[in-house]
Formats: sequence, C-alpha cells, structure tokens
Amino acid sequence: MTKQVVLIIQARMGSSRLPGKSMMDLAGAPLVGRILERVKRCTKLDDIVLAIPDTEKDRVLQGLGERYGVKVFAGSENDLVERYYQAALWSGADIVGRLPADNATPEPSEIDRIVEHHLALGRRGFSSNLAQIADSGYPDGIGAEMFDFSLLAEARERHDDPRQREHVHLNFYDYATGKSVDEQWCPISTLKCPAAFRRPDLVLDVNTPEQYDFLRQLYEYLYPRNPDFHITDTIRWYDEVFLKLQS
Repeated sequence: MTKQVVLIIQARMGSSRLPGKSMMDLAGAPLVGRILERVKRCTKLDDIVLAIPDTEKDRVLQGLGERYGVKVFAGSENDLVERYYQAALWSGADIVGRLPADNATPEPSEIDRIVEHHLALGRRGFSSNLAQIADSGYPDGIGAEMFDFSLLAEARERHDDPRQREHVHLNFYDYATGKSVDEQWCPISTLKCPAAFRRPDLVLDVNTPEQYDFLRQLYEYLYPRNPDFHITDTIRWYDEVFLKLQS
C-alpha cells in the first residue's frame, strides 16, 4: 500500500525568544510564507499542513496558510506532541514530516531525499536531515524529520514529560546529546550530506534577533537574484559576501 506522507510545519506567534517571528519580513513576505513557498516545490509529499496554536493571536497564521494554498490545523498551544498527533490524524498521515517554522531556508530536494530514504527503509523509525546526526554533515535547518504515525501515537501515550511534549523530536532523538530515546522501539536513520554543501557549521534557524537579521540579509541578497535559491547559493553568499562584510 502507498503510504500518505504529510509534512507538518509547526508555527506560532508567541515565541518566547523572538515574539512574532513567524510574520517577520524576509524580502517582502512573512517568514512562514517564504517557508511555504519553498516546501511547495517538494515532489515527494502528499500534503502539507501548517499546524498552529488554536489562539486568537495565531489567527493571522491561519490566513497566511490559506493564502499560500496549504491546509491549516489549529491545536494545542504548548503540547506539540498533541498538536502533531491531531494534525496527522486529521490529514490521514501514515508518515509524518516535521519542519519547525524557524527554519527559513528549507531545501525542497533534501526534504524529498529524506522522504525517499525513510520509505526505502521498510520499517518504522525516525529519519532526519534537519540537523547533523552521526557526522552526516548537514547544515542546521535545510532538511526535515520523518517518522511513522504509529510511533507518534505511541509517543503520545508513552511520554508525558513537559519538555518532551513541547519538543516532538525529543520523544525519538536528542540532537544535543546525539542519543536516541529507545533504539529498539524507534531506530534512528539519516543520510550523508552531499559534499557540495557539507557545512555543519551553518545554522539557518531564526530564534534570536541576530539570527533574524542574518536571514534577512540572506534573503535580501539572494531572493531577487533567484527566488528558488539553493543551499549552495546560501553557502556562496555566506563565504563570499557575508563574512567579508563582517571583517
């Protein structure tokens, strides 16, 4: 049977470190809009869902998702496991993709690669090229995570620690420690990053004002030249333009 692969993008307006970042401008459009623009170029996804908190302040994100032509699910504000579970159930996902909406430059071809990789394993598990795993060499923020809906359903019942409920990946794998939660229950898998952009030193997240300013500069330079800019363009800009401006 063909499995339904659904990418779920978590977004909110109430970020503690950078409130309102989801709607901050990147070359003339909101951050979340730029993310949706890029992931819509993926070819291995069956659906895309923007999963937001069911609060008044997050209604603006519902309108944004609708304008970009993706489904929007409103759920729990702080229990991300529950929000993902309900969004996945609602969208009929067999394989759940996870992408935080602070990763402003997702690479469509790399998301497609991790989907293909996960499906080819022929077993349940957690696969990621969202950040470096086991010396994979990936920049932080261009890929995605893939895991089976059945594992998410089990994690929902299995783990009740508030930190795990807020950070979905911690139910399966901890990037900070490089350790899986339970390898027998949920095997961990990744890909080797292509040599052309093997740059684990690069962090392409937006969690602080400084990181937003960095991504703002990146978009202002690259987007007018090529709206579909690739991670290799990002690296070239970083090495040849950004670093020179800092020196």
